[in-house]
Amino acid sequence: MGAHKMNLIQEAKKVFEVQIESLEETMGSIDSNFTTLIELIQNSQGRVIITGMGKAGHVGRKVAATMSSLGTVTYFLHPAEGLHGDLGGIKKDDVVIAFSKSGESEEVLGLIPSIKTIGAKLISVTCRETSTLSQSADIKIHLRITEEASNHKLAPTTSTTAMIVFGDALAVALEKLNNFQPEDFAVFHPNGALGKKLLLKVESLMAAGTDNPTVYETTSLKDTIGVMSSKGLGGVSVISEDGVLVGLVTDGDLRRVIEKANGMDIFKLTSKDFMTKNPIAINKDVKAVDALSLMENREKPLSILPVVNDKNISVGMLRIHDVIRAGIV
Repeated sequence: MGAHKMNLIQEAKKVFEVQIESLEETMGSIDSNFTTLIELIQNSQGRVIITGMGKAGHVGRKVAATMSSLGTVTYFLHPAEGLHGDLGGIKKDDVVIAFSKSGESEEVLGLIPSIKTIGAKLISVTCRETSTLSQSADIKIHLRITEEASNHKLAPTTSTTAMIVFGDALAVALEKLNNFQPEDFAVFHPNGALGKKLLLKVESLMAAGTDNPTVYETTSLKDTIGVMSSKGLGGVSVISEDGVLVGLVTDGDLRRVIEKANGMDIFKLTSKDFMTKNPIAINKDVKAVDALSLMENREKPLSILPVVNDKNISVGMLRIHDVIRAGIV
């Protein structure tokens, strides 16, 4: 059993070795046509359309998604659907990139006459320099590979890897030339970790409106406890008559009042008597990631944070649990 497992490991490593060797060969085949393609895309007034059949089509979908996420408007066109009407989505200013290992895919070749008639530029990405697709292209990209990594050298493996890496190189080169920034990436990935860090604001996570726990300076201890319990956030903001934040009462504040009562009628107290004056607060327009940093990077981390607007009016309460749950970390 141990020897059998070792053989499997060796087989796996052979696949890596063949793939690495092929990528090195492919890297050597990248020439001035790559630069010409980049310049064509940059100067184009249209979009980038990627097509491909079978495994090359799967690669094309991935490349189109990567390019779009990095700022180059790119769409995938299934060649079979293109032959049945979807070619109408291609315009003369578009750049069509066709992926095909052999360059002889019947469905992809079927698109060529229409693409030429429309006037769009056709770019071939193949592993055969003399293929029909390459000979028909305005720009031809030839990806040299040593061999496929499958046992009988049949299934697309190194060829699809080479296409993916080429697509990544194309996307990244355009990203740099277009000065694409993390903030731009975040706009296209609002639900991703980076998107949330760069885009999500405190206002989106805070308890607001009727869920915002507030009391006045004259609110009794009993009523303060009632508001705190009903809202369930572990604290209440103390505000003036015009809504300005003046203090904060937390569960801890209430416990300390009770512990120090010493026979005093604590129910005669108002929130002004036991609140933390001028508490740390945060503006509603601050990024949630910055709020999290403010709450965590302290000798004693804050579990809640009053939220205010530009006039220091109380507009919400932020819990650290809600920030973490949103996936900011």
